[in-house]
Amino acid sequence: MTAFFSDIFHQLSQLFDTKLVVLGNTTITPKLLVSLSIWLTLIFFTIGLVKRFLKRHLLASIDANNREAIATLVSYAVGVVAIFVAVQYTGINLSSLGIILGGLGVGIGFGLQHIADDFISGLILLFERTLKVNDLIELDDYRFQGLVGRIVEVNLRSAIIRSLDDGDVVIPNSQLINNRVLNWSHRTSIARLKIPVGVSYDSDPILVTELLLKAAYMEPAVCDKPIPKAMFLAFGEDSLQFELWVWVDVNKRFNVQSSLHFAIEYNLRQFNIEIAFPQRDVWIRNLPPPANGDSPPPFYNRQIAFEHRPSVPTQTTLKDMLRQVSYFANFSDLEIRQLIEIGHRQRSRAGTILFHEGDSGSSFYILLEGKIDILAEKLDRHLATVEPGHFFGEVALLLGVPRTAMA
Repeated sequence: MTAFFSDIFHQLSQLFDTKLVVLGNTTITPKLLVSLSIWLTLIFFTIGLVKRFLKRHLLASIDANNREAIATLVSYAVGVVAIFVAVQYTGINLSSLGIILGGLGVGIGFGLQHIADDFISGLILLFERTLKVNDLIELDDYRFQGLVGRIVEVNLRSAIIRSLDDGDVVIPNSQLINNRVLNWSHRTSIARLKIPVGVSYDSDPILVTELLLKAAYMEPAVCDKPIPKAMFLAFGEDSLQFELWVWVDVNKRFNVQSSLHFAIEYNLRQFNIEIAFPQRDVWIRNLPPPANGDSPPPFYNRQIAFEHRPSVPTQTTLKDMLRQVSYFANFSDLEIRQLIEIGHRQRSRAGTILFHEGDSGSSFYILLEGKIDILAEKLDRHLATVEPGHFFGEVALLLGVPRTAMA
């Protein structure tokens, strides 16, 4: 039995030592190939461990973008050094690899050119940092309607994009370098959000502007600067076409968009303003003449239109309130619209101090609801109570002096 196993081991040893090819001073055998394969497997496994260790421990205190770049470069540098050590340890003479490297050069020039392109593009991404980890990007499609997602990892060959559906998409680096990419968070996470709205032609454009801006100020996630804008874009085929422009954090863009849709629909419905849709009038003409004794056929006029909603109680609009102010009594609708655009609504709890006596004044107030007490702080004296429809705080604005009282 011992002789039998010895014979098997001897045959396997001869098989592993079989000469396959000679490259310079190096003889390639199955034993050498198996040994080299084991080393390469261990090296690639070690590269992954080194990268994760650097990202989670040694580099945990720096920002995600630098952490990803440094961990990737260090891990690949360790891998390259380890491969050279493994090749030398297995007995391969590096000088004999000149023939192989020459052949690989031809292969890279033809068959592996895309991989080389991805590798170089990965280095560009890591050093240039125009696309970084945690950036929200949109790949180029018609009007940037393509893939939207957040970069979660940048490797030397590819980048991993986590889509809005929480799916991971692997994108070759060359596509990110050679194609246009919309980076929503390159320098700032604040971006403009456009909400198109089409209303019927019998709507008051000034009132529509007021209601759109009111919807914008109802949403707390909308930025104060730049201020929201209601743009009258075009006289459409079936509607007056408006757009509400607001600036929001791109991380909240879709939630804000949904909230604004609800707010706009609610505000328009309160004033019986119809959101327009395509309408057509169908006229039937050239009907056959009636036969003797028959009544003439009816003349059909069928209009596909929106059924009018029941009338709602009349509400006081901001335009009406502004006209009650003596300063603006003679303003035209267009001038009133400009006032509505540059101002904004502010809702405050009871007891809130709007400004103190002596503060600098860059605005004045028109009271829409509630009451405002005007007090002389230094004299500890009540001066007046402002009722809805009246204004206050205009003295400091017009004369450029500090506030003369507290509100």
